[in-house]
Amino acid sequence: MSKFKGVTDTLYIPLTARIYVSEHFPEYFRDDMAVSLKSEIPYEEIASKSSEYFQMAGACRFYNTDQMIRSFISRHEKCNIVNIGCGLETAYFRIKPHPEKAVFYEMDLPEVIETRRRVFGTSENEILIPGDMFDFAWAESIDRNLPSLVTVIGVFQYFEAEKVIGFLKQLKETFPDVEVIFDAMTGKAIRYANDYIRKTGNNDAELHFSADSGQSVAERCGMKLVEERPFFGAARKQLKKKLRLYTRIAMKVVDESGRRGFLVHLKG
Repeated sequence: MSKFKGVTDTLYIPLTARIYVSEHFPEYFRDDMAVSLKSEIPYEEIASKSSEYFQMAGACRFYNTDQMIRSFISRHEKCNIVNIGCGLETAYFRIKPHPEKAVFYEMDLPEVIETRRRVFGTSENEILIPGDMFDFAWAESIDRNLPSLVTVIGVFQYFEAEKVIGFLKQLKETFPDVEVIFDAMTGKAIRYANDYIRKTGNNDAELHFSADSGQSVAERCGMKLVEERPFFGAARKQLKKKLRLYTRIAMKVVDESGRRGFLVHLKG
């Protein structure tokens, strides 16, 4: 556990989800780097508090984002992949980009970047940037002449809509050729989530930002909607009855009953 000294549970939770799904459904999603860390984190303690649906919800975001990153890389001779609020995310190790095709940038608060450096070390073509996402000084480390894909997964919900829209507007102004992928929840889904959070006694993790559609966000920040993708489409099709009944029902509700959660892909 020495590598993880001082790490908060919020960094462990998505890591635990990726380990769980990698071990239970490797035909759908496999994260070898995450699995290699299982014995070094309080995996059982966290997993015991999480449902199969909750674990799938965590991993499905990364499954889809991986697909979108690979597609972006394939469309460009050379490009940047910028992961805002990276935490202990391991897309770099899953995708294994060719150094002549893509440079990965991992950006988060200084203490998180220090933890990431301690846990994963340094890798070829992966650059760690400490800072505040809303202070665009982090962009100075990036070659903005290249096409850039910015991913912001599990981050926007913790901020008010004005800050999120302001970030997206500044992103468009800062990068001449930029695309961005983020996860979003509808207002109704945010209210349900906050009710659950309050019941757990955690009053410091309230969610704020919501979006009823990707198009509504695109219009507010002056960007173009490329895609709005449901979380669970591929998992529901591929895993079918391997998942528990409650998990399958919850996935269907989120994807189809008012599209409560989805990934948004915008272009500047």
